[in-house]
Amino acid sequence: MSQVLERSDHSAPFDPERVEAVGLKAFGRVMEAWKVRNTDAATLLSVSGRTWSRAKTGEEVRLTADNLDRISAVVGIYKGLRLYFSDALADRWVRLENEGPPFQGRKPLAYMTGGLPNLLATRAYVDALRGGL
Repeated sequence: MSQVLERSDHSAPFDPERVEAVGLKAFGRVMEAWKVRNTDAATLLSVSGRTWSRAKTGEEVRLTADNLDRISAVVGIYKGLRLYFSDALADRWVRLENEGPPFQGRKPLAYMTGGLPNLLATRAYVDALRGGL
């Protein structure tokens, strides 16, 4: 049974299991939009391929704070790209070679699979593109 924590601002109770389920659903939709292979999606989320396969089917998967940070970064990148580019370009952007820092001619997806710091650097880059710095 999940522990429900009450927030001090009297808003709806915080349910960690719901946050995980919603986060995984959003992450999965971004992976579909970006046409990311399952192995790369698992790497971005920092879980095994088997765990990602279970999560995609809606099976309950326990997430760590690191996993949630990764989901947040990916969803933020997705949103930033959608605000800056057309939907079609926004969805292809992660698979296009990019000369901008920090990618140095690599595809952003390849860079982002390098770990959480790379995901966060990509998020900062996309935020800067749209004037968020």
